[in-house]
Amino acid sequence: MIVVGGEALVDLVPDQVAPPGELARLAPRLGGGPYNVAVALGRLGSRTSLLSRISRDGFGEALVERLRGSGVDTSRVQRGPEPTTLAVVSRQPDGSASYGFYTEGTADRLVADPGPLGPEVRAVSLGTLSLVLEPGATTYETVLRRESTRGAFVTLDPNIRPELIADPEAYRERFRGWLPHVDLLKLSVEDAAWLGETSPDDATTQARRWAALGPAAVVLTHGANGISVVTRTGGDVAVPGQPTELVDTIGAGDTVQAALLHWLNRHDALTSTALTGLSTEQWCTALDFAARVAAVTCSRPGADPPHAHELDRA
Repeated sequence: MIVVGGEALVDLVPDQVAPPGELARLAPRLGGGPYNVAVALGRLGSRTSLLSRISRDGFGEALVERLRGSGVDTSRVQRGPEPTTLAVVSRQPDGSASYGFYTEGTADRLVADPGPLGPEVRAVSLGTLSLVLEPGATTYETVLRRESTRGAFVTLDPNIRPELIADPEAYRERFRGWLPHVDLLKLSVEDAAWLGETSPDDATTQARRWAALGPAAVVLTHGANGISVVTRTGGDVAVPGQPTELVDTIGAGDTVQAALLHWLNRHDALTSTALTGLSTEQWCTALDFAARVAAVTCSRPGADPPHAHELDRA
């Protein structure tokens, strides 16, 4: 079982190009970084459970329904009367997305500590807003440290949203404190630049520094230019991006995270030792699989990762 912890929210996405001086119509899309990871894992066929707090409002009901329809276990989903977090999406000319968030008093911030997750849980995936917004951030950090101490495989995708981080240096220090408890760190080159206060061109060098602090592997996404990994033992592997008819990039990084976890799970590699033992050929296969799955997500509006049977057809 893989447990994904973090927020579930609704992206409000422009579904048309607005005339000058007017606003585009916004279409609600189910999302949230951890939520997307859980949905993608479930659709790929990995046993997955989401740890979160989701509203009982209409958005929340739709979020839970998609989880169930994607094969995700919802027994760890807490429910509450608070509203659902909203993210207003602005599409950039290159297909990327920027976000404005409405998070005050929302359900996912109030998640309660579930206690030990149990021996059936092999891996825990955390990240995005859930490790920024209190009081939930402290709850998820407690889960991260406790499950790492228990011996579970811990993977982290910070998925930085600078506009929600009031004290960047305090967050960077907190991030560095997580690394000894993390087996797999995955992040975009833009996130690496923000966290390391450097240029995206220096992301690989920064990844090597972080690998020395704990993670067995640091995976970097380079947008259309592909995915790379730096391992604690000095390995460095990269694969190109997969061609696709780009609609938007919403959920692409989350899909990479899920696809990597799914591949590692299927190949019995959800341990730090197994990660360091993967060959160059195995890493190429894993990263190429993640790029292929993410390419499908990029060909669809919103975060809509593929099911396993869709990849089989492709």
